[in-house]
Amino acid sequence: MNEPLTVQEAPAGYQVMLDSLPVRAGYKQTEVGVIPEDWQLSTLGEICLTSSGTTPSRSMPERYYRNGSIPWVKTLDLNDSEIINTDELVTICAVEETSLRPYPIGTVLVAMYGGYNQIGRTGLLKIPAAVNQAITAIQPQKNVLLPEYLLATLNFKVEYWKSVASSSRKDPNITSQNVREFPIGYPHLPEQRAIATALSNVDALLAAQDKLIAKKRDIKQAAMQQLLTGKQRLPGFSGEWEVKRLGDVCGRVTTGKLDANAMVESGEYPFFTCAREHYFIDEYAFDADALLVSGNGANVGYVHHYTGKFNAYQRTYVLTDFNAEILYLRLFMDRNLQGRLRTEVNAGNTPYITMDTLTEMRVALPRTREEQTAIATILSDMDADLTALEQQRDKTRALKQGMMQELLTGRIRLI
Repeated sequence: MNEPLTVQEAPAGYQVMLDSLPVRAGYKQTEVGVIPEDWQLSTLGEICLTSSGTTPSRSMPERYYRNGSIPWVKTLDLNDSEIINTDELVTICAVEETSLRPYPIGTVLVAMYGGYNQIGRTGLLKIPAAVNQAITAIQPQKNVLLPEYLLATLNFKVEYWKSVASSSRKDPNITSQNVREFPIGYPHLPEQRAIATALSNVDALLAAQDKLIAKKRDIKQAAMQQLLTGKQRLPGFSGEWEVKRLGDVCGRVTTGKLDANAMVESGEYPFFTCAREHYFIDEYAFDADALLVSGNGANVGYVHHYTGKFNAYQRTYVLTDFNAEILYLRLFMDRNLQGRLRTEVNAGNTPYITMDTLTEMRVALPRTREEQTAIATILSDMDADLTALEQQRDKTRALKQGMMQELLTGRIRLI
């Protein structure tokens, strides 16, 4: 049997290409694509009960919220997975005096409001809970559809909502009727259970990987707190540290000269803007070991290290000609620059940092390059470890997408 394609391996138009091929024996063409002949096709309204909730009046916090005991789900509580707690609780009075009602364990939730970044977010109740008016609660018929299988299908088909979203408000939304009209193909319960279990096992692996990454990040933050302040010294090093202006640590601080229109689709040299990614350009202005600092926008204060020929946007600061270990400086600025910026951005909508703010920044330094390098090496190794773990996690996510593509369409059968 051929191995299934993962999302990263699948070429553009993979789904369209597959659905346009002749239907093989044992399969049928349906509204949701090609599925096995023994699978059923229904809308959620035909095999599920759907309803919604409300938001109890915020003007009565003592009556409806204070000392509440009933979990209440809002859109931001939805995590595309199991829901075991909520940000807020409501009171029994809220349930008795409004249209709220607790839904049982096994109810699947879908977000209807909030634009393309929110609609289609899901959750599976593992606790009884009420919901607000922005969520549709779906209760599948127990002898027809497993909640876990429904959750996986909704997560796999999240892009579907963009095709049906309407914009009666500022942002595109979906309605409870759209949810009831959602088409779903499904096998018998034993195969649903096998599919849900396989995907759940991958989810458990992803959760373990996320937990390990979070732990490693915390360890790195603690190490930065100790090593970049001199609170903890590495073996073999001693002596007082010094504090210098950043402008005295690097011989040149300048800005790029080009605007964003200078970038091209392909070019020989990297072109750094205020974004975290870089683009390309046909000419270079710098050829150095440099630190680049985003001067404004959402990524203001982001620090990047690059060596070689490059060019830069006019609102990106370029620091070169260092008399200290450059990797140490990057790590020090990563830790300290953002906190400094929060009090020095302008009052408008576009935060920025001035040349004076940057050059006057104080940097705590070990007096020897050897100690600077040793600290930078340890912290850089932690960064590399984190990057490797994140890449493993991304591969697992891609594996899950590939599994969903094959299992939720019946191209691979587990039973």
